[in-house]
Amino acid sequence: MTNPSQSAPAGLGAVGRIEFIAMMAALMALNALAIDIMLPGLQQIGASLGVEDPNHRQYVVSAYLFGFGIAQLFYGPLSDRFGRRKPLLIGLVIYVLSAVAVIFVPSFAALLVLRFVQGIGSAATRVISVSIVRDIYGGRAMAEVMSLIMMVFMIVPVVAPGLGQTVMIFGDWQLIFAFMAVVAIIVLVWIARRLPETLAPTDIRPLTASSVIGGFRIVLTNRVALCYALASTFIFGALFGFINSAQQVYVGIYHLGELFPVAFAAVALFMSFSAFLNSKLVGKFGMRRLSHAALIGFMTVTFIWFMIQWMSSEPMPFLLFLALFALTMFQFGWIASNFNSLAMEPLGHVAGTASSVLGFMGTVGGAALGAAIGQSFNGTALPMVAGFFSVSLIGFIFVLIGEKGKLFQPHNPKI
Repeated sequence: MTNPSQSAPAGLGAVGRIEFIAMMAALMALNALAIDIMLPGLQQIGASLGVEDPNHRQYVVSAYLFGFGIAQLFYGPLSDRFGRRKPLLIGLVIYVLSAVAVIFVPSFAALLVLRFVQGIGSAATRVISVSIVRDIYGGRAMAEVMSLIMMVFMIVPVVAPGLGQTVMIFGDWQLIFAFMAVVAIIVLVWIARRLPETLAPTDIRPLTASSVIGGFRIVLTNRVALCYALASTFIFGALFGFINSAQQVYVGIYHLGELFPVAFAAVALFMSFSAFLNSKLVGKFGMRRLSHAALIGFMTVTFIWFMIQWMSSEPMPFLLFLALFALTMFQFGWIASNFNSLAMEPLGHVAGTASSVLGFMGTVGGAALGAAIGQSFNGTALPMVAGFFSVSLIGFIFVLIGEKGKLFQPHNPKI
């Protein structure tokens, strides 16, 4: 276990801390890129492939998320048996090939299939990057590093929609997928050349049914890990719900047009700043104090937002909408980084399997909740805001169960 201030963490050879964080952030950023860069192109994709119902365009996001979520169940056990590098590189190759194939897609159904496959490839970047971080760090040190990774990860939504809109200046929506493939190839080469194997030989687990089931049992019977994973699932449902509805809210309700990426970026900046601030504060205050306060703040803001929206038949002023949403997502930045670390903390000896199970729950569950929130769009923001408050309330209940009703109490000085 290493101190995060060291320049070269043990187990990483010549790879220093800054490069390591950049690598892990780049891996996770590929997932964010696959979602956010195409949001400005959803309308063009729908028109090009004959999608009549505007809500059905959201399936481009949902198909990817379901592939991304389901495949996570497999990468963990594979990475616990064969190491982190090989499954990660295979996943990156799948990501690249599916992105290239989308360029030549003949129909919307085929596009959805390839997006599902791209999600399968991208799942390796999420599961294995978290496993690698857990191989090297633990406790508040892991939370600090994960916060810095999440900060970079959250910068992607700031620039991705603008990138997508810029790319489409030079061609049709297919060019977005070509750009995605090029970025993934660069990351693939970097990882292949620089990232060593981080799985300790003593932590290798056999790839047998009994071993895999045993690993899943360890994860699912740990009260703290399970409850934080379920809480994360519901909170991520809010994020996915907004991503599904973003284009309809910003363009359909507030008529932002080409300014849509700017508004999207403004909120993402709050998330990124929140993750950076978390990395500076978590060592002093601990994961529980910060994340519990943020969850209560998330609930409070979304409740106020819901009441304002519910009492008016007209859309609230855009600046008020943006302010409430940015404040909500600021809280999300603290919740996401710390809940993930809290769930992984007691599971270091089965990090790959744990990352798989927790990632599957968070992504598939969050995607299903997000799809439900997105599909409830009725021309107003009320269903989305109601969904935000509902999932935060349920997440809060799971945290209470996990902590036996005692919030803000570190279990030990390192956590």
